[in-house]
Amino acid sequence: MALDAPRLPAHDLEDQIAPRPVSHSELVLRGRVWDVRRDTVDLGEAGTVVREYVDHPGAVAVLALREDRGAPEVLLIKQYRHPVGALEWELPAGLLDVEGEPPWRAAARELAEEADLRAERWDLLADYVSSPGGLSEALRVYLARDLSDVPDHELFEREHEELGMPTAWVELDDAVEAVLTGRIRNATVAIGLLSAQAGRSRDWECLRAADAPWPAHRSPGIVASSPETC
Repeated sequence: MALDAPRLPAHDLEDQIAPRPVSHSELVLRGRVWDVRRDTVDLGEAGTVVREYVDHPGAVAVLALREDRGAPEVLLIKQYRHPVGALEWELPAGLLDVEGEPPWRAAARELAEEADLRAERWDLLADYVSSPGGLSEALRVYLARDLSDVPDHELFEREHEELGMPTAWVELDDAVEAVLTGRIRNATVAIGLLSAQAGRSRDWECLRAADAPWPAHRSPGIVASSPETC
């Protein structure tokens, strides 16, 4: 019975990166951005199963925060997302699709390209996997502070769905309220905002370094390490 399940000590509350053996893998669909794969997986005593999933390169997002006007504010962008047919308020974000680019540098690039901002201070705010039952995407959210505008001569020329995306500064408390009341629903912005609210309430004591290891992301060269504690 679940009520009789053992109590878990705090130091044991950690996901285990433990891929099971794959005896066969095939490409089902090659997409423009990501692929669909079908793997035959050996689960040991549970037997062999076939799983289809979206093979995703991973992504990064940036919560840009400023406190120069009193209450802390975050920068949000509005972007059309066709699969859900919605104009969503989101964080600046992008795929890890540049060979050899460290994730935090990808985040800095996306902040400049989508929001015309630079940051002097970078910290790691949150890690998550977006839909582990059918999607390999691992996503990392960074906290960017000490902000400045990108110089005019270095501005990125946007195109396609990024062209003309509105941006706005919102008080952190108001943005968190919008998440809790269901007015904004994007997972990345919700995780970023709630993590920022929790982190700020603890004087940012739980922040990790921007270049901290990322065991959930499957890119070569990113290795696992013991998690830091508050």
